[in-house]
Amino acid sequence: MRGEPSRPRVLIPEERIEQRVAELAAEISRDHAGRTGAAAGAAGELLLVGVLRGSFIFLADLARRLTVPCAVDFIAVASYGGAARGDVRLVLDVRASLAGRHVLVVEDIVDSGHTLDYLLRTFRARNPASLRTCVLTRKPAAAEVEVPVDYLGFEIPDAWVVGYGLDLANRWRTLPYIGVVEPGDVPGGAVP
Repeated sequence: MRGEPSRPRVLIPEERIEQRVAELAAEISRDHAGRTGAAAGAAGELLLVGVLRGSFIFLADLARRLTVPCAVDFIAVASYGGAARGDVRLVLDVRASLAGRHVLVVEDIVDSGHTLDYLLRTFRARNPASLRTCVLTRKPAAAEVEVPVDYLGFEIPDAWVVGYGLDLANRWRTLPYIGVVEPGDVPGGAVP
């Protein structure tokens, strides 16, 4: 019988995440400063769309550090047979209309790229004024589909990572750092 999985090894410490989130918020605020304003109303606000569940901690920290008016909404997707095959479907849609809005998709991780590609195609069809992406982590070695990442937190190795919203079977999601799960702690022993 397997014992308790070991605590994930720190890949990106809490302090470095805080620093990078602040840097990203400053970049986003600077880039969107001219697009927003009270006179513009909702169409001038930056609409942050968080991809559930993994982005919720990142989105909250990022939104609190923005200096431009913003609103928050969420979307959820599911993968069939793994996102690597590209079989992605919408589970929960945004409530807000995207037409004419400045939209920033906030994602926890891009590995194969299929999920973000699906979301961008779906959102472009809704005619936003602008559509950008902010991704906490990206695994370049796992990419199968090239997707634009306008704001990137960290490039990481092709390992199973958890913490700061990222999880393994809904475990370790609330760790304050991003850690690497050892292969023996992953069900089936393989690290995708």
